[in-house]
Amino acid sequence: MADEVGPENFLIGALLVLPAGELRRRVDAAIAREGFSDYRVTHQPVFQWLSPNGDRITDLADRVGMTRQSMGELVDYLAARGYLERVPDPTDRRAVLVRRTEKGWAINAIAQRVVAETQEEWARALGRSDFQTLLQLLRRLVVFIGGPTGASGYPRRQRGGRRWS
Repeated sequence: MADEVGPENFLIGALLVLPAGELRRRVDAAIAREGFSDYRVTHQPVFQWLSPNGDRITDLADRVGMTRQSMGELVDYLAARGYLERVPDPTDRRAVLVRRTEKGWAINAIAQRVVAETQEEWARALGRSDFQTLLQLLRRLVVFIGGPTGASGYPRRQRGGRRWS
C-alpha cells in the first residue's frame, strides 16, 4: 500500500531519532545490567556532555540545552549517589566544577563500549564504506547547524541576543 508507514517514507527527523533512540536503549540496558540501579535515562546527557576535566553547572546546562536549575537537580542527584563530585575551579576560586568520580567514569566506560559495539554492528549491516560515509555526512551536518546544541535538540540559550558558545 502507498499509505504504509515505512523507512522509505520517513523524513530526516525520524531517520535521526530512531537510530539515536536505539543506541540510547542499548546503553541504558547495559548500564542496568552492570548493576547501576539508580541510573536513569535522564542522566545520559550529563555523562554524554560533561567535559573530561569537569564543567561549571551553567556551562554544562547550556551545552545540554536545559536550565541551570534542572541541571543542578540532576547534578545533586548524581553527586548524592557518588557519580559526580563538586570541586573548586582552579581558574576561579569562587566557582565550582562538577566532574565524574570513579563510579561516574564507570558509566562512561560502559556507554563507550556499547557505542563501539553498536557502531561495529551497524558498519557490518550497512557496509563499512557506507557507514563511514554516513558518519562523515552527519559530522558535516553537525558543523553546518553550528555544532552541538545538546541532547534536547533545542538551541543553546541566548544572552544579550548572542549565541552562547
